[in-house]
Order: sequence, then structure tokens, then C-alpha cells
Amino acid sequence: MTSRLIQNANAIMTGLSGNAARHPGPDIRVVDGRIAAIGRLTAQAGERVLDATDCVIYPAWINTHHHLFQALLKGEPQGINATLTPWLAATPYRFRAGFDAASFRLAARIGLVELALSGCATVADHNYLYYPGQDYDSSAILFEEAAALGLRFVLCRGGATLTRQLEAELPQALRPESMSAYMADMERLAAQFHDSAPDAMRRVVMAPTTPPYSMRPEELREAAALARKLGLRLHSHLSETVGYQDSTQAMHGLSPVRFCETVNWLGADVWFAHLVKLDPDEIALLGRTRTGIAHCPQSNGRLGSGIAPVRELEAAGVPISIGVDGAASNEAADMISETHSAWLMQRARGGEAAIAQCRGGAGEAGADAATVEDVIRWGSAGGAAVLDLPAIGTLAEAQAADIAIYDLNRNPRYFGLHDPAIGPVACGGSAHLRSLLIGGREIVCNGAIPDLDMAELAAQARVATKALIARAENA
Repeated sequence: MTSRLIQNANAIMTGLSGNAARHPGPDIRVVDGRIAAIGRLTAQAGERVLDATDCVIYPAWINTHHHLFQALLKGEPQGINATLTPWLAATPYRFRAGFDAASFRLAARIGLVELALSGCATVADHNYLYYPGQDYDSSAILFEEAAALGLRFVLCRGGATLTRQLEAELPQALRPESMSAYMADMERLAAQFHDSAPDAMRRVVMAPTTPPYSMRPEELREAAALARKLGLRLHSHLSETVGYQDSTQAMHGLSPVRFCETVNWLGADVWFAHLVKLDPDEIALLGRTRTGIAHCPQSNGRLGSGIAPVRELEAAGVPISIGVDGAASNEAADMISETHSAWLMQRARGGEAAIAQCRGGAGEAGADAATVEDVIRWGSAGGAAVLDLPAIGTLAEAQAADIAIYDLNRNPRYFGLHDPAIGPVACGGSAHLRSLLIGGREIVCNGAIPDLDMAELAAQARVATKALIARAENA
């Protein structure tokens, strides 16, 4: 038996709702990778003790939507001021063919390191870097890199059997996959990597890149049926911009959510990234079917897509989680900056809708549209719910010990806080990660990942980025 006592925390946020959102602690005992007790505890003989004096403790973050390969595409000039569709052409599609096994692996490593250092333990990556004749297995690389760092990893296996016009015009030798090849690879991945345990370290998800564009309706139905036969969840992008509304209406005569209903892509085993542009009847339908969301506020802001109606969705019954999306449309793909943005943007959305009393409205509003406790719950328990990983996401007895411990004494950004518990989310920035435990194993210690040479990783990133730019220019 291995036992560790985390002692003297200033505050403990649990990821639970209501009055249970905070626990007085101040101590947490971890035995064999699980939380054995929370309260005022005394160290036992031979027990390892981690002093958390002046620290705040959160459940480790769960990131439900990412594109890790984009870690080498941050701040790309041709796409920096573009909305979604021209940005896709300018950045991720233009560079996709330039990735080889080494650069893809490096990008994945950078993205995972960035997440871990923000206190993230579980990453769901929506990888769509697949094409016929590809000479490396991007799925296997992702699982290998996550395992090397000790992170929980969910592969959302993207891809497409259709080619969008904007892709066809790019100077890259990329072709869509056949449906038979896509389905065969899903079966391979499920057999090789998928673990259905409630605290699994590895999961596989059926995730064609974008339902209205990536597959024919009959193929989407076939994909959904296979996923449910194999016990896999379903994920994709949806309703990120008004362009989805225009395209889906033109192609299918339906709104995006109504289209997904016709192809069996709604339900408690489905979650979509973005869901920014929704009609009231779509919100109600998502709620009735318990279809979830990966809310990506920074990417939605960066691309000018808008702010997802998270409060309306949650009120309708939609499970809420948080994803950082790809670094090519974010530039800061970590969970602290993402949750900080989620907190602010929901308040801004509420204030934007406010109407002056002299014009028949209720006056100022929005400041209570999202509390820090809400955002922590979305980024932890909410992520566990959409990923169906019930043994993680909250700090409670018998749960897996996925714990982030932040030391707020290292940065003046957090000095003067009347309520230190809200610091990492409310103040944003880069709270010093005293420790990150995943299943009780310490992954980050004193703000660093053991045996990781950060200077070397930075040097490798500079070389790889220059090479990607050169390959794109010469394509």
C-alpha cells in the first residue's frame, strides 16, 4: 500500500456543485491512487507528506477538445486575423501535409506538456491528421506521448470521406479516406487502445471531423452504429460559426443540430465542440437528448465566432465541459487561461444582452452569469461526464486522485486575494503548479516535469517550426 498525505491546504475546490463545491479540508489522504479521506488528518507512520501550506487545491482539469498537432502552428501570420473558413485554408490545411512522424510527435509533446503544467490530467484530442498512404501512425504517437508523461488520453479519431472545396484547392497531396478504411481503423484502435474502466488511462472515440462536411448522411449513420456497437462515444465540431447554418441549410435543408438528429448523432454518448450559433429549438433538442458541449471560449473569441450560450444550454440539460481547441486558433492552449476566459466571456455575454431600464429592460446584468465554482465544475466534473469517466473529475472519497495543487505565493498576480480559492481561475495568468497528481502519481513537481529539458524542447520547436514553414512555402 502506498499512502500520501496532502496537508494544510488554504482551500479545496471539489468540482462538485452547490454547497459541496468547497471542502474545508485542510488535508487529503491518497492511498493506492485514490482519495481515502478529506478532512483534518494526522500523518501516519511511513506516510509521505506533501506540505500544501498557502496552496489551493483543485480537481485536475479535463480538456475535452484539442488538436495537439497545432502546437507548432501558433500565431501563423496568414491566419491570425481570419475567421474560421479562411483560417482553415490558411493554417491547418496548408501545413497538414508538412507534418512527418517526428514533427507530429514533437507537436503532441509540446501540447501535452503545456496542458500538464496548467494542472490538466486528462486530454481528449480530436486528431484529424489521417490520409491514404500516410507513412506514420498518428494515433499511436499520441497514445505514446501521453503515456510517457503519465496523462490520461482520449483519442477522438477524426478524418473524412469527403473533401471540402477549400481543401481541394490547397497545394497539398491530401485525399479523403474511404469509408471502409476509416471504419477498419476505428475497429483496430478500439481493440488496441480502448479501456472502458471508469478511470481509464486510454479511450477511443468515433469523431469524423465535422458532420455536415466530412461524411455522407448514410456514412454518419454507419459510423454512429459502429461506435455504439463497440461501446465508443461520439464527438465532432458543430455550429462553430454562422457558416454552419448557411452550409447545412443549403446542403440538407436543416439546421446543423436538426441534421445531426437525422443521422443519429445526438444523445448522452455524444458531445460537440463549440455550439456557438444555435437556435432556441436546437438548444432545447440538445438538452432533451443530453448531448454535451466542449466549450472553447478562447478559440471562439480568436476566430470571431462568438460566445457559446453555455448558461442557456446548461439550463436546458446539456452537460457542459471545457476544451482548449487547437493552439493554431488559441495560442495559449492551457486550462488556466481557458477557464479564465470561460468565466469572463459568459459574464460579457450576459452584459451584452442587458437592456437599459429606460428602454424597457432590467438594467445592468451579467456579473453572476458564471461563478468560479461553475467554471471549475465545467472543467472537471463536466469533462468527466461527457467523457464517461465517473471515477475522475471531483475531489471526494473513493475517487481517483487526480489533483492539482497551486502555490499562489510565486506570482504577484495572486497577492492580495481576499478569497485565494478563486485565484487560478479569477486571476488567470500562470499559477505555479506545486504538484499535479494523476491516479496518485506525481506528474508535475514544483512547476516542472521531472527529466524534461524545457530548453531543449524549445530549441526543437524552433527548428521544427522553421522546417514546417519551409515545406509549406515550397509545396
